[in-house]
Amino acid sequence: MTDTYLTITAPAEGQYTEKRSKFLAFAFPVGGVEEVKELVEAHQKRYYDARHVCYAYMLGFDRATFRGNDNGEPSGTAGKPILGQINSNCLTDVLIIVVRYFGGVKLGTSGLIQAYKAAAAEAIAAATVVERTVDEQIDIAFEYALMNQVMRIVKEEGPAIVSQSFDNDCTMTLAIRASLMPRLRQRLEKTEGVVVRSENL
Repeated sequence: MTDTYLTITAPAEGQYTEKRSKFLAFAFPVGGVEEVKELVEAHQKRYYDARHVCYAYMLGFDRATFRGNDNGEPSGTAGKPILGQINSNCLTDVLIIVVRYFGGVKLGTSGLIQAYKAAAAEAIAAATVVERTVDEQIDIAFEYALMNQVMRIVKEEGPAIVSQSFDNDCTMTLAIRASLMPRLRQRLEKTEGVVVRSENL
C-alpha cells in the first residue's frame, strides 16, 4: 500500500506564448471540489476579458477524483493536456487553471494541446512539490495506572499525539503513517486494559 503522495505547498504561476496567444497558468494546492469551484469562479471573474479559462484538478491521496474542463476550446485540447501534466508529475490535491488570451492566429488542435500542456508545465515547474504521508488515527482509552506502559509504546513507535486527556480514565488520539499503523495497533491491543478504536484521517 502506498502511504505517500506528492502535492504542491503554495500557489505558483507560469506563462506561455504561441503565435501571439498568451496562456497564463496558475497552480493551487486544494483540499476539495468546493475550493476548486471558488478558485475557478474567481479567475473567470478576474479574467473576464479572456477567451477561455480552462482547468484540471486531481484530488485525494489515491488520486481517484479528477476532472478537466475545456471551457469552449475544442474537446480534449485544454483540460486533458492540463490534467496530463498533473498526472505525469504524479501530483494530487492540485488545481491548474490556464487562461488564454487569443492572439488572432488559430493554433489548430495539436497546437492548442501543446500550448495548454506547456503552460501547465510552466506553473508546475514554478511550484514547490512536497511528499506527504497518508496518516491514520487511532483512539485509545486506559486507566491511569497503565500510563507508563502506553507512553513507552508511544515513544518507541513515534506516533503524533493529536489529543490527550488524563484523569482516572485516560484517552489519547494518536496519528501515524498508514504503513506503520498495524504495528502500533498490535502493540496497544496486546497491552491488557487498553481499549483501541481507530478511524482513517
